[in-house]
Formats: sequence, C-alpha cells, structure tokens
Amino acid sequence: MNKRRPNPKQVPDPNEPLWRSTLRVAMPLNLSYIPIGLACGILLHAAGFNTLLTGLVSLLIFSGGAQFLIATMLTINSRLLSIVLMLFFLELRYALLSSSLSPYLKGSSNRFLFMFAVSLNDENYAINYLKFATDKKWTGREALMVEHYSLLFWAASNVVGSLIGSALKIDLSIVNFALTALFLYMIVMQIKNRLTIVICLISGVLAAVCMMLTKSTLGLVISTIIASLIGFGLEATLRKKLPDSHWLWRLRSPGSKKEAVEHSDAN
Repeated sequence: MNKRRPNPKQVPDPNEPLWRSTLRVAMPLNLSYIPIGLACGILLHAAGFNTLLTGLVSLLIFSGGAQFLIATMLTINSRLLSIVLMLFFLELRYALLSSSLSPYLKGSSNRFLFMFAVSLNDENYAINYLKFATDKKWTGREALMVEHYSLLFWAASNVVGSLIGSALKIDLSIVNFALTALFLYMIVMQIKNRLTIVICLISGVLAAVCMMLTKSTLGLVISTIIASLIGFGLEATLRKKLPDSHWLWRLRSPGSKKEAVEHSDAN
C-alpha cells in the first residue's frame, strides 16, 4: 500500500530565520540577475562608466531597461536632456506598479515607503505582488527584504561586469548589436495581443520620422509620447466599443503567459 508522504521541502520550518526564508523566495530572481547584470556592467563600461560609477548607477537607478538605455544613448552621443526625458517616461510605469501595492502597505511609515519605492523594480514587484495576493502572512518587511536582495545581486553583478569590461577590449559595433538584440527581446516579452504588434510598428515608424525631423534623439521622446497616446486611445476605444475585436485576441507569446497569477487569483 502506497502512502502519500509529505514533501519535506514544502513544509515551512517555523524556526527558520526570516532573512533566510525571504532569501529563499528571492533566490530565483537573484540568480537570474547575474548574467544580465554582468552584461549590463560590461556595456556601461563600454559607454564610458568606470566601476565606481557603474555601482552608483546600479544602486540609484536599479532598472535594467533604464541602464541599458543610458548605455545606448551615450554610445550614440545623445544629449543629456534627451536621456533624462527618456528615463522619465520609461520609469513612469513605477507609479502604476506602486499604486497596486499600496493597499498592502497601509500604515507603513514614510521612511519605510521611501525605502520601498527606491528599490522597486519590475521583477521584485512581480514576486511581492504574487506573495501579497496568495500569502496572507507576507508582510511589507519581507517584501522590502526581497527588494534589497535583488538590488544587492544586481549591483554586484554590474560591478563584476564592469571589472570584466575593463579587462576586455570591446568593439562598440558589437555593443550596438547586443543592445538592439536586447531591446527586441524586451519588445517580444511585452507582446500580448495583435494590437501590441501594431503599436510597436507605429512606434518604430514614428521614431524614424521624428528623429529625421528633429535630427536628434529628442525625436525618440516625442515619438514615445505620441505612440503611447495612440496605443492608449486605440485600446480604450476597442475595449469599450468592440470588446470582441480580433485585435484584442491574446497571442501565445512569453509576455502573455499569466497562468501562475491567474491560478493564484483563483485560489
């Protein structure tokens, strides 16, 4: 007779220190940061950042997309104003992410909220949101620890990548190729339906036209704003007037997989 035995790995240890149990939750994310953090550090070094500046940028910005964007725009000699504006619009999404976590952080001090906000990024947000939604014992303190663990691994990977970059001589043409491949990957991960593909194509055409008209990377900022407004308007109109439109049909792409979140919500 086969008796089903409980898996000891699934039984939480009540005596396990909080820092260790939280680290176990954050470890998959931390490990995934190492290869891309090394690449980011190498590219930042190629863009002119020394190891100290790379570490500071990693700690103060803590956004892979923003840091890759900085490296890209510096390699093409963009103006500082264009870089700042692009970063502003790129990071604006964190206002929405933070607002969705605010119900779970009610009663926290302003100092805690400040520390939480400055170390928030897309990946640790996903972990904390899922934990808050599925684990009633998950607290703001544990969420903040997840953020700090991910920040530590990201910054360390960036610094090591910068040291590797200082020991290697990298051709900037290879850097441009790697960054283009990276941003294409990021676009693919964002594709959820047919409308997203249309907006991506519109954004590409607008970026080319605006950069030719302005003859600077400021055209990227203008095209980003216009494409965002067009995408928002099209999606809102379709969802309101044609909710069954084939443009809103979900595609089988990595960015459309939400089975884990949907399953947790159902529970």
